[in-house]
This record gives sequence, C-alpha cells and structure tokens, in this order.
Amino acid sequence: MRAAALYSAAGSLLLTTLAAAPATGAPGAVEPAGTALAAAHARAKGIDFGKCPDAEDMPGTMECGTVSVPLDYAHPDGKQIRLTVSRARATHKDPHNSKRRVPRQGSLVYNPGGPGASGLYFPLIGLLPEWKRIASAYDLVGYAPRGVDKSAPLSCVDPKRFFKGPSQSPTHPSESYKKERVAQAKAYARGCAKRSGSKLRFYNSLNNARDLDVLRAALGEDRLTFMGASYGTYFGALYATLFPSHVRRMVFDSAVNPDPEQIWYRNNLDQSAAFESRWADLREWIAKHDDVYGLGNTAEKVLRSYEKASARLAEKPAGGKVGPAQLQGAFLSAGYYDDYWPHTAAALSAYLKGNPKLLVRQAGATPGAAVEAENGNAVYTAVECNDAAWPTEWSVWDRDNTRLARVAPFETWDNVWMNLPCAYWPEPRQQPLDVRTGPGELPPVLIMAAERDAATPYDGALELQRRLSDSVLVTERDAGTHGIAGGSNKCVNGYLDAYLLEGRLPERHAACAPHAEPKAARPGSK
Repeated sequence: MRAAALYSAAGSLLLTTLAAAPATGAPGAVEPAGTALAAAHARAKGIDFGKCPDAEDMPGTMECGTVSVPLDYAHPDGKQIRLTVSRARATHKDPHNSKRRVPRQGSLVYNPGGPGASGLYFPLIGLLPEWKRIASAYDLVGYAPRGVDKSAPLSCVDPKRFFKGPSQSPTHPSESYKKERVAQAKAYARGCAKRSGSKLRFYNSLNNARDLDVLRAALGEDRLTFMGASYGTYFGALYATLFPSHVRRMVFDSAVNPDPEQIWYRNNLDQSAAFESRWADLREWIAKHDDVYGLGNTAEKVLRSYEKASARLAEKPAGGKVGPAQLQGAFLSAGYYDDYWPHTAAALSAYLKGNPKLLVRQAGATPGAAVEAENGNAVYTAVECNDAAWPTEWSVWDRDNTRLARVAPFETWDNVWMNLPCAYWPEPRQQPLDVRTGPGELPPVLIMAAERDAATPYDGALELQRRLSDSVLVTERDAGTHGIAGGSNKCVNGYLDAYLLEGRLPERHAACAPHAEPKAARPGSK
C-alpha cells in the first residue's frame, strides 16, 4: 500500500476537496448470500492438498492445493476462479520441551499485503525460531489472492516492457515531464482494461474479504484465525466488519487507516509525508556511521551525497541499468525495513568511490522477475482503483502533490506516478465500507504497529483501534520497520504468542521498546 494527514514543520497542509468519480453503492444483500453459498460449496469440497507445483524450491513439509471462488459474488454459480493455497501442518512440537505434544488450534491464514503480494511461501516461516511456538499449534496457511501469481493472474502490460530503466526521478518535475507521465498513466489504465477485459472490476478489497471467508470454510474452520500485514489489515478489517461472528482471532500488523475518506487517495498522500521522516531517520543513521560509509557526518551531508549520486546517475546510468529512479527505489525499500540500511548505504558509498557493482546488483532490474513484478503492479492498481473514488482531474493531483513535495520531496512524485492510472480508470468504483464493530460483536483482536512506520503511518493503527471495539494496540516505540510481528523484538513477539497461543491480551494499549538498530557493515563484509 502506498498510503496519509499531511504534516510539515510549520503545521498541517490543507488537502483540496476530492473530486470524486462516480462510485457504485455499498454492498447490498446479493453478495452476502453469494458468499454464504460459495462458502458452503467450499466446505463440502474442501481442499485437496498435495505436492506443490514448485516443489523443488520448497521443503517437503509444505503442500499446496486450490479453492474455487466466484469471480462475481452477485452470481456465485457463475464464472469461478481458483486461488492457490499452501499449508504446513502444525508440528505439535514444543520448541522448549521436546517431550510435550502441543495440541492443534486450527489454521492460521496469512496475507502479506500489497495489494498484489502472494503469501504462498508463508508456511516456511515456521522454520524460524521466532515462529516455532506458533507453528507447533497451527497449520500455517498462505495463499495467492485473486489476480496474484497463479490465482487467475491479472496483467496490464507485456512483462517484457514492464521494467523501464534507467529512468529519472525528479523531486520537482517539470511541466513537460508531468505531461509525459500523465500520458503513461492513461496508457497503463487502458492496458489493464484491454488485457483483463470485463473481469477487471471484480478485483477489489471487498471480494478479497469474501474470498477469505470461502477459504476459511474450505479449510474446515468454523471461525477464522487470520494475520494480515499492511494492506492485509485493510481487507482483514473489512472481513471483521462483514463476518464478525466468523472470527476467532485476528492480528493486524502495520495497519492501514480504514476510514472511508482515506481510501485510497488520502492514504497515499499521508504515506508520502511519512516517508520524508523515515528518510531522515535513515540519513541520520548513515551519518552516525560516517567512519564506515564516508557519506557525511550529518543527515544534511548524507543528503548531499545522495543528490550527488543521483545527478551523476542522471548523466551516466550505472551499468546501463541504474538511473535516479532506481537509486530512489533502493532507498525507498530501505525506508520500509531498517535491515536494508547497511547494504544500501554500502552500495551508495561504493558507487561514489568508483565501484558501481553493488548498486547495480541492488537497484538494477532483474529480468527474471519481470512477470511477477508486472503481475503485482497490475493487482495493486486494479484493487486500489476499484476500491474507491479518486480525483479525475490532473489539476487536483498536481496541486495537492506540489504542495506536499515542498516539505516531503523524497517520495511524493514517485507515489503519484504509481497511483495516477486511478485518475483514468475505466471501471466503476466501489464505495468503501465503513469499517466498524460495536461492543461484543467481534472477539478481541490484536493490532501491532511501529511508531515511525512510513508505509502505514501510525495514525492508521489508532484509527483502526477506534473502529474495532475491544481491540488492543501494541506499539513498538521509536521504530519504523514495516511489519513487526514475528521479527526481532522479543517484547512484540511475546504479545503475539500470548494472543495466538493462549488468547491473552493486555489492556487496551501496550508498548515495547524499539528493536536494536542495525549494525553498520562495510561493502563485502559479512
């Protein structure tokens, strides 16, 4: 999710009125009945798990199958699509007591976000020490949502033409550059319609939530235990609103702001604003390790080193592959995960010292990944464009983002180009569901968030907690990694284990100290 309130050092920025495209109504009585029918069919049929298609890449403990869901829940007996599902059965092994057999608690279904990301490899996480207690009690279940990977994949452009590089990334683009990108956005939207046809409108978050209920039934579960990260928290929250009695336990890790007014245009503005702070965190860390990287001993000096590299790449791309946009992409990834900080800083340092190999390896496009990348981008675009109204006038986008870029130049315009096809989207838009549950309607759920997360700013976790009655929020203070459950913070993992394994939650709100900062590493060091 590219997502948020716009803040500057001087105060909040004013957001212009959203010029809404026509939106379809909120879900009525037809889709719930269709979901119930599809779930009943799925429960009767189950999932025939067997060897995974890519078994050579997977341990033998993981198995795969498919579940059929309606393309259109208003016509549940119409066209069906198959979702690919993966599973690793509960081990029953207590990692702290080899003599104790752990009872199975059912299936834990996971979604990693996106939209457009696949969770098929999730069951392998049970091999990690931090996850072995959970893996002992739960079948770990991942799946590729509709449109993703082998699950009726979407496409908007020939994958051979998807990677465009080297390319520019101006923080204050010229009018001619903007005009060029507007034309590209229009062409991309047309390509989605041409390559996907009439099915395109059915790839949206409400259908992702309905698919989740069909998957629950196919797994033989009366109530769902689910963990969603990033975008997975949004359609997980839709699920909680649509099917509260079907919920057993839910974990929302790095929560999207579910306010209907935020979906998705405002959320993406907020995300661009938040990345500016995270970019500053990264530069301050690099400056602290100037003895290792030599990029400057202040955040401002590190910025000058970055801008020097960007200007040099604009003149002569590294390896013929890496221009300013690819450099920005590498540092944007580091804004998501501070584990990336050491090798990203090392690549920039080596490049400025005359060795571009690390930068090319990290930031250059990988041709073998083109199909997966194009598919993920197509699903991301379709879901977000279908979910809600977007401004349809370029002047609105231009005005809002020109204002924002004055105080948050790092990510603002690249986020615009990512989402601009939604201004010219050919399909009708959904009206976002008002995520909300009252006291006693939903079992207590767990929300987890890092205070300085830029991809899903912390206000989203606070808003989700306000809307889901009896929910509990665990905050990792003064940290910004996107996705904190099952990571390196033992305090966070303690709350996760207590909830999933025992159903125990703290009062309303709990906090953990930040995980340790990454250690600086020189290029080539282990």
